[in-house]
Amino acid sequence: FGLLLLPKSSRWQNDVLSDRQSTHSALLKILHFGLPQPPTITLQSPKDYIFDPRENIVIHCEAKGKPQPSFSWTRNGSHFDVEKDSKVLMKPGSGTLVIDISQEKAEAYEGTYQCTAHNEHGTAVSNNIVIRQSRSPLWSKERNEAIVVQKGVSLVLQCRPPAGLPPPVIFWMDNNFQRLPLDKRVSQALNGDLYFSNVLPEDTRSDYICYARFPHTQTIQQKQPISVTVLDSSPDGERRPGFMLPLGTTSTQMVLRGETLELECIADGLPTPDISWQKDGGELPSSRTSFHNFKKTLKISDVNEADGGAYRCTATNNLGTVHHIIKVTVNAAPFWVSAPRNLILAPNETGILMCRVSGEPKPQISWFVNGVPIENAPEDHSRKVDDDTVILSSVQSGSSAVYQCNASNAFGYLMANAFVSVLAEPPRVLTPPNRVYQVITNNPALLHCASFGSPIPTITWFKDSQISIKNGDPYVIREDGTLEIHVAQPLNSGKYTCIATNNLGIKENHVFLEVKEPTRILKQPEYKVVQRGMSAVFECKVKHDPSLHPTMTWLKDKGELPDDERFEVGTDSLIIKDVTDEDEGTYTCIMNTTLDQDSASAMLTVVEKPDPPTDLELTDQTERTVQLTWTPGDEHNSPTQKFLIQYEDLLHEPGVWINLTEVAGTSTTAQLNLSPYVYYSFRVRALNNVGYSEPSQPSRQYRTNPAAPDENPSDVHGVGLEPGNLVISWTPLTGFQSNGPGLEYKVQWRQKDVEENWSSKNVANVSQYVVSGTPTYVPYEIKVQALNDYGSGPDPEVVIGYSGEDLPLSAPDSVRVMVHSSTLAEVHWEPVAFPSVRGKLQGYKVYYRRERGLHETEKETKEEEQVLSFSGNRSEGRLPGLQPYSVYSVFVKVLNSKGEGPPSPSKTFETPEGVPEQPSFLNVVNHGMDSLTLEWGPPTNNNGRLAGYTLGYQPGINYTSELGPVKVMTFLANETTVTLGNLNASMLYKFYLSARTIKGPGPNITQEASTAMDTTVPSRQVDIATQGWFIGLMCAIALLILVLLIVCFIKRNKGGKYPVKEKEDAHQDPEIQPMKEDDGTFGEYSDTEDHKPLKGSRTPSNGTVRRDESDDSLVDYGEGGDGQFNEDGSFIGQYSGKKEKDTHEGNESSEAPSPVNAMNSFV
Repeated sequence: FGLLLLPKSSRWQNDVLSDRQSTHSALLKILHFGLPQPPTITLQSPKDYIFDPRENIVIHCEAKGKPQPSFSWTRNGSHFDVEKDSKVLMKPGSGTLVIDISQEKAEAYEGTYQCTAHNEHGTAVSNNIVIRQSRSPLWSKERNEAIVVQKGVSLVLQCRPPAGLPPPVIFWMDNNFQRLPLDKRVSQALNGDLYFSNVLPEDTRSDYICYARFPHTQTIQQKQPISVTVLDSSPDGERRPGFMLPLGTTSTQMVLRGETLELECIADGLPTPDISWQKDGGELPSSRTSFHNFKKTLKISDVNEADGGAYRCTATNNLGTVHHIIKVTVNAAPFWVSAPRNLILAPNETGILMCRVSGEPKPQISWFVNGVPIENAPEDHSRKVDDDTVILSSVQSGSSAVYQCNASNAFGYLMANAFVSVLAEPPRVLTPPNRVYQVITNNPALLHCASFGSPIPTITWFKDSQISIKNGDPYVIREDGTLEIHVAQPLNSGKYTCIATNNLGIKENHVFLEVKEPTRILKQPEYKVVQRGMSAVFECKVKHDPSLHPTMTWLKDKGELPDDERFEVGTDSLIIKDVTDEDEGTYTCIMNTTLDQDSASAMLTVVEKPDPPTDLELTDQTERTVQLTWTPGDEHNSPTQKFLIQYEDLLHEPGVWINLTEVAGTSTTAQLNLSPYVYYSFRVRALNNVGYSEPSQPSRQYRTNPAAPDENPSDVHGVGLEPGNLVISWTPLTGFQSNGPGLEYKVQWRQKDVEENWSSKNVANVSQYVVSGTPTYVPYEIKVQALNDYGSGPDPEVVIGYSGEDLPLSAPDSVRVMVHSSTLAEVHWEPVAFPSVRGKLQGYKVYYRRERGLHETEKETKEEEQVLSFSGNRSEGRLPGLQPYSVYSVFVKVLNSKGEGPPSPSKTFETPEGVPEQPSFLNVVNHGMDSLTLEWGPPTNNNGRLAGYTLGYQPGINYTSELGPVKVMTFLANETTVTLGNLNASMLYKFYLSARTIKGPGPNITQEASTAMDTTVPSRQVDIATQGWFIGLMCAIALLILVLLIVCFIKRNKGGKYPVKEKEDAHQDPEIQPMKEDDGTFGEYSDTEDHKPLKGSRTPSNGTVRRDESDDSLVDYGEGGDGQFNEDGSFIGQYSGKKEKDTHEGNESSEAPSPVNAMNSFV
């Protein structure tokens, strides 16, 4: 109950109402604490009570109060003594009456009843309850005359049921209890009459029966049947519409506010008119408007004052239009604007009771106190009545009472009880102590402080027992004391204290707020398109507050998942195995906690290959075309992209289906182009995203008539396989292409530009024809034409072929050789005349052989002959990879498709000197403490006159990867040993030895060796190994070496480095690493090699080394080679004894000065 409490010094305001204590909560609090309370009616029967005479009458009246109220009744305005009537029983502790009418006349208990509930603090009264017996009277006996009408006229069959209580429900049926069909022409009015806008012969029948069903007694009364006969002898013609109900052009209707307005228009006419509705000067309320009875009835629910006005119904047929206007007036029985509310006041407080009602016409308001008109009640100077308001000023203890407000007009009344209870009570907090409230971040939080007291306590709030909370962001203190936090955040968590205070005391209560993280779905399930039989996986990954225990639920189409082991629910996923069509739908994952939830949905679409098309039919048949139609099969949720039409040729290739054409997936017909002399059978396959359907059932067979060929053989060629012939070949037509029986081929030929007439020959069942006695390799014009029993194919195209080739007759002339370097020569010749080629020129072959070397000591030995081919009409070619200082012979042949011609005269040439190969061996044969003896052997191939040897050597430093300075020595060609003195004892040396000619040094051979260890020790030398300082020094050195090794290991892993010796050992070819021709220096070596150990190193696994690039590749010389060479076949290497900080990548190395160049710079 809303109430207004004003301090003694305040003035009241009509528009101020307090919501701090509702009626219900106030009653609960008063009863909870056992405080005095005036009576309050809690249950009563409706104002209009229609009872079934077969059952007892039960009139409800329940009330609460402290002390428990007593009950009494009035009937028809007079006291009803319940105890004197043995048929009437009042339930114990209640005012409810139970009247036994089983052996009494029910009419004796009809009347108006009112219940009164009374205790020492006041009296409450119920509404006036009108008790009436339900009635279902019989139909008065009557005799219905048979109705005879002409076809086309209008007709009304009246029902006029007996008046019942409540009114009966009307419907029309026949003798078989079947409802009569209703439509736009035949309809039932709201009063139950049956209207025919125009009658037809089929309306003739003798059993039009109106039935009335009475709801309370569940009885049905039947009217006597009506007979209708429709004559067709002189039918009524077409006519304009006219209204049968309501009559005239205007009518009026009244409706009460809140009820349903029902407007009805039924028109006659032929043809049957259409009915439409509109409101003059306004729109029909769409949300509350409905049409019934084939738009003949307009209903507007929950009517209000704005629904009054003029409503126009219009009847229309093809002969005209007619209107009827219904003027609607809206009245209103009294309805509450604000009902009076219970007041709980402290002594000396002021309160207001307001009874605000509305209605049309305006209701009259009457006030009662404890059931007595207020003007007849004992005088109370603290009470003032002002129309719909009662003001109670400075109330005193003992002035509690129950006030009644009655508002009535011509259409009804309202009556309400409101008690005024005067109490003096200290504050009490009803919210349980230490209650814990949990909310989700960013949601509202409501902390309750339900209290009771009189005067009404004032509520204040504190956070963490210290911070006083005032109204304002983010806090709002409601009128009922509830603390509201609009958008709760984690920092709002904590302990809250509410304090209730009035002038009689103070009371506090503690509650706690916990703000939790929201539950959120991080990865939502996604839309899935899955083929039948496959698996579908929906993911649903969730984040939630760790203190909450979530529960994940999966739904299918908002219902539970099927009870099927194919559905596997994981912690964050749903797997559906072996998907079927029934699995299609919307799947939702819901993550629930005790505070919130989040959900996400995704659809599953199950797809499959289309079903095969059906109902193949052939229409519009001609000699070369036919139309094929079909019915598509089920697409299984994947639209058909195209249809593939295939055919089987039952005459030529039975059992083989061939693709004929394709059409769009939206088509169901195809115009097919056909060939003659084919026994067709067609089938169709559908394609969607999943794949092709199974083939349809074949169509019926369709045979086309034979005809002359449409095409000639393809791929016609003329080639001579041997001298004097020409083989003409072609690809035969298939049986499908033959177009008819008796397929043959007409082969025609003539020598191009020589013969005018064609030679011809007809052949069958072959794919070639051989023409004999042709000249050698001359062009022929050729054509092949298809024939059958029905004619010839189109004119064939002419192709050019050549007769057979023979070996060339001539050899190339003027062969000469130009020597470019010790390893490269170039051969030139005069090409042969084309007639002597006697075929298609393929190119030239150059044959060359090394006859002997130019060394005086070398024996003359002939090596294997080598061949290079040069395509096309060439006149020169290069010969790479020659051996220096040698004698070669060469000759040339011409080449055609048949073979090689005779050789040219042989020519000889010499190659100049080149750099030698590396020495055959290098050995250390004597190890002294300060000397080493070396022996070596000459190169296997000197490639010229040997001029001598160059030896370079350098010491290692402390057995590390570093090398000392290089020393160089030269020797004559006949010297093959040397003893090196003045060397350091126990020292590792590295040696480089190369042979040289006048062209420069060849590649190096390397070797490593150590001098012997010095074992002499002075006799008085102290054994320092036992000295402490020495042991400490050695430990420091060992630690330093360990650090250095780690650093070296790291640097080594940053780049691929390998030692010089292994690099040289990987390349023994003298043509690969000779000494430089220009300065006679050693080959260059990357400084990165100096960082490698001298012993036990490995070359790269692929054994690759860097070579100088050359423009002379075997690709340029002919089809015989693909390697690269310098002109002299050389490769320039590099040594270095100097350490540089260059990055080594792959087989590239940085250039560094040669140690020999360094030595020569001092000369």
